[in-house]
Amino acid sequence: MESINFLNLFQGIATLAAAEPAIMIGRIVLMLLGFLLIYLGSKNVLEPLLMIPMGLGMSSVNAGVMFLEGNKMGTLFVDPLITETNDLMNIMQIDWLQPIYTLTFSNGLIACIVFMGIGVLLDVGYVMARPFQNMFIALFAELGTIAVFPIAVGLGLTEKEAAAVATIGGADGPMVLFTSLVLAKHLFVSITVVGYLYLGLTYGAYPYLIKLLIPKHIRGISMIDDRGPKITRSQKLIFAVVACTLLCLLFPVAAPLFFSLFLGVAVRESGIESFTKLLSEVFLYGATFFLGLTLGILCEAGTLLDPTVLKLLLLGMLALTISALGGILGGYVLYFWSGGKYNPMIGIAGVSCVPTTAKVVQKIAMDANPGAIIMPQALGANISGVITSAIIAATFISLLR
Repeated sequence: MESINFLNLFQGIATLAAAEPAIMIGRIVLMLLGFLLIYLGSKNVLEPLLMIPMGLGMSSVNAGVMFLEGNKMGTLFVDPLITETNDLMNIMQIDWLQPIYTLTFSNGLIACIVFMGIGVLLDVGYVMARPFQNMFIALFAELGTIAVFPIAVGLGLTEKEAAAVATIGGADGPMVLFTSLVLAKHLFVSITVVGYLYLGLTYGAYPYLIKLLIPKHIRGISMIDDRGPKITRSQKLIFAVVACTLLCLLFPVAAPLFFSLFLGVAVRESGIESFTKLLSEVFLYGATFFLGLTLGILCEAGTLLDPTVLKLLLLGMLALTISALGGILGGYVLYFWSGGKYNPMIGIAGVSCVPTTAKVVQKIAMDANPGAIIMPQALGANISGVITSAIIAATFISLLR
């Protein structure tokens, strides 16, 4: 009788004891993984704004499983799979994160808010100064997206599912979220979680890949003398307006993302300080925080232990690895084309997580040569990567939807 009372009181432990062995082990592993993400975030190895709430959410949701009505196991955080309107309205009054998930996450709104904030941070002058060079690199850095699509189909995924997971190769979290929501809603939670986990974890491996494939004397090439033409604020604003309108005309399915990104750019170049601060601080930080928190909460063992998720994990890792190799290959093409004046590490910056990959290559360049400056060129490739990943995602959606 005492043991029954004990288990009724501490239901997290009771549900662990009552779960299947795989689920029990999975919950414990995910709790520990949450601890690891928090540690890596607190040490700035990974992005703290994303990884700390994600790690704590992952630990909490796998610890806080309880017995619900009908002796069903669940949590009071969020139910990502509920679809019936009446059930949804009822659960939105119970699960505390359900309104955030339903009204901002599962409809892609949070991706658009993040893109507005990213747009404010982007100086498109870096793209305009070297447009062909930057887009060349960005296309090579999408090699993982292109290569993984047929591989995923060959492993048994449908074309829509394959396209959704292949977008992880673009290393653009909001784009992964948006594409999986449109093309593979039943895998939306798994693909988004896998995508963001690898976006955080793979960047820790990129420096080792660079050092393996690019000799130190080449890593230290400085491009400080390649300043490019001066781009005025008016030219940047015109570019944002024309590019946004043209891309929306060509790919209406991704118009909300294009609009959000270039709205941020337009606000930046218009010099509206109050809006710039709102988008770059309140919107971007708030959306990123709740994105990490919601992703962590979605990492429930029962969801992630689906056999399909293992395929997604492997395909996501493969896509990001191939994209990095493609970027380096593109960098080497420009290195030889320029007669050894182009630093091939910039190719990694074409993998489009802004500005993480650009900062990675600048740091490695300075480790090899303290006077090396490649940040302007890296940011140009980085921003071009964002635009290219959006175009490729829009192409997938247009052809497969």
